[in-house]
Amino acid sequence: MLVKYEFLKIIRKKSTIIIMAASLVLTAFLFGLPIMQYQTYNQDGVIQGAKGIAYAKEQYAKLSVPLSEEYIAETIGEVQELFKDPQNVGYDGNEQLLIGNAYWNNIAPREKMLNMIAKTYDGPQENSGYQKLADLDAAKYNNFYQAMETKMEALRNTPSRGLSDVQKTYWSNMAGKIKLPLQYGYFEGWEIIMSSFELLVFAILSICIAVAPVFCGEYQAGTDAVILSGRFGKTKLITAKIAASFLFAFLAFTLHVIVACGLPLLAFGADGWNLPVQIANTTIPYPFSFLQAALLSIGVIYLILFAMISLTLLLSSKMKTPYLVMIVLVPVLFFPMFLTPNGTTGTYNLTLFLLPYRAAMSDIGKYISYQFGSVVFDVFSMRAIFYAMLTVIMLPFARKGFQKHQVA
Repeated sequence: MLVKYEFLKIIRKKSTIIIMAASLVLTAFLFGLPIMQYQTYNQDGVIQGAKGIAYAKEQYAKLSVPLSEEYIAETIGEVQELFKDPQNVGYDGNEQLLIGNAYWNNIAPREKMLNMIAKTYDGPQENSGYQKLADLDAAKYNNFYQAMETKMEALRNTPSRGLSDVQKTYWSNMAGKIKLPLQYGYFEGWEIIMSSFELLVFAILSICIAVAPVFCGEYQAGTDAVILSGRFGKTKLITAKIAASFLFAFLAFTLHVIVACGLPLLAFGADGWNLPVQIANTTIPYPFSFLQAALLSIGVIYLILFAMISLTLLLSSKMKTPYLVMIVLVPVLFFPMFLTPNGTTGTYNLTLFLLPYRAAMSDIGKYISYQFGSVVFDVFSMRAIFYAMLTVIMLPFARKGFQKHQVA
């Protein structure tokens, strides 16, 4: 009953209703923006919005195929045949490219897939497009998955990454679990979701704002003296306040997640949920489908939320007003937005990847790992452990902060 009372106390505040409504509108806008701005092209020009999405899905319907060695070799051979006809070839500076019907009928509908194939044959510092396929020799393009493994190994061995032998073995073992051959298909909705997870930090901030008065609101209202002198004021009531705060945070954030993921999936469809993430980038070492990768990222963001709620409660128990709580929370959440990693190793970078805004990013294509002796954790595991530990550490201090509050 105490938890229910404290929960209702949070959600019935006008400020909570206004903050949550504004936050949901902002989330809908941020995750709906790629839908409104979406555009694709055909020979007649630009196709925007819903028509563009429908056109792209129609083109991808022909590309839902297993990427077998034979299929890839045949596809590269088709591109090379097109480049052999001088009438099909134009030049952009020193780079040759296909033009006219050769491009619009044979390249444009599958350019994303062709670029993905071409990049697999690149070195670590290269970033080629489909044009690379024109000069690829048969010995290479008949061994696509060998090229994929070779590029992953080259990335692991890049000196600037500074990976230890133990870390290299860890990533090699993980990549070895990827199921081959890759299945290709349409995955636009999932790609947009996974590239936008850090935008949910705004939702976390709004929820923290709603929770901020849980303890210091009692100080402002002068009810702290009554609560702390009551029979259960320093025991069960504090537990109820904490439980109600977490319950509210979980439900409010779940609503934001539904909006954030629901809009792109409604617009682009849920197609691709079971496809491997490697069809977006063949150097991704995680053996996940798009759905698995999205759920893993969302799980980490929930842990970030819980840690931020714990920090909010701790600050609320120590400070006189919610405004002072926000003065601390806003920099904690958003200061990392203005910091840029200069690599994937080193104390600075590894710390930055754990800070709230950066930790909300997927980072699934990066070989970020944390080594403790002979034990290695990937970035998702480390973030989960880090934020779970922060939550466990800060909650007792939040409880004691209110218990030991000196009534004026």
